Amino acid sequence: MDEVVLLLVFLIPIYVANALPVVLGGGAPLDMNVKFIDKKRVFGESKTIRGFVAGVAGGTVIAGIISLFLVLPFFPNAQSQFLAGFVLSFGTMLGDAFGSFMKRRLGIAPGKPFILDTLIFVVFALILAYPFVTGTLYEPANVAFMLLLTVILHPLTNFLANQTGLKKVPW
Repeated sequence: MDEVVLLLVFLIPIYVANALPVVLGGGAPLDMNVKFIDKKRVFGESKTIRGFVAGVAGGTVIAGIISLFLVLPFFPNAQSQFLAGFVLSFGTMLGDAFGSFMKRRLGIAPGKPFILDTLIFVVFALILAYPFVTGTLYEPANVAFMLLLTVILHPLTNFLANQTGLKKVPW
């Protein structure tokens, strides 16, 4: 199987985890309305417990389904691929929350565009999954491809989510 296709399949749990909170989020805020030492909310209203859990669960389930049909060469077996799917999904949601944390510290209002929003979730996912991955996944060309693809797809999917009424803003 072509390496580009393998990289795309590898990214699926990350992208699913990042997208599901838009559809399944809402409810209690992840930061429980707690304020940081700067007197600003830790994450803000847009990060919710239900969205975080939905992202982690959805990305993990997708990784599990993929591992039933295809064990990517970046993993020694289906079990490690499933575990990496959980870590990728958790890392995605952690990176997304960290982006919101940084936005609040920098005084960027919730829902306003922020350059870190485009990549931080993938970077966190890749860093956390590193111990579970073998082979060529982290070669510079592959990492560059994954980041470039995300820079292209993330704004496009956000725009589409806005156009279909899933998101209030197109970024």
